[in-house]
Amino acid sequence: MNKVELIGRLTKDPEVRYTQSNNTLVASFTLAVNRRFTREGDTQTADFINCVAWAKTGEFVSKYFKKGQQMGACGRIQTRSWDDQNGQKRYTTEVIVEEVYFADSRRDSDGESFNSTFGDGAPVEDGASDFEVSSGDDLPF
Repeated sequence: MNKVELIGRLTKDPEVRYTQSNNTLVASFTLAVNRRFTREGDTQTADFINCVAWAKTGEFVSKYFKKGQQMGACGRIQTRSWDDQNGQKRYTTEVIVEEVYFADSRRDSDGESFNSTFGDGAPVEDGASDFEVSSGDDLPF
């Protein structure tokens, strides 16, 4: 199984380009993902992971995410190779992003705050919920 789940901050605004063959949008970006464990006294270290999002997902990323924002991304690892201008074999490994999520608070244009996740691309406003709990419900906690 080839599945990757990341939470990190964008190191710069996503770069958008289009394929020559069928004009498909491609958004490229790098996530700075903190390492989970550090030794006591060490500073936090991060891995810088190259990511690519295609078509609608790439459009969503380029429209709603900017440098410094925290993002959750799910996808798969892909390694590819090519010959450069000097005939040298080059390799790259990147995450092909299939789903993205807002992982921190963001201000909308009216200054209202909302926490969002991307499933269908629609933000979920603060206080909104997928379910309601009435006072008569038995809760296990």
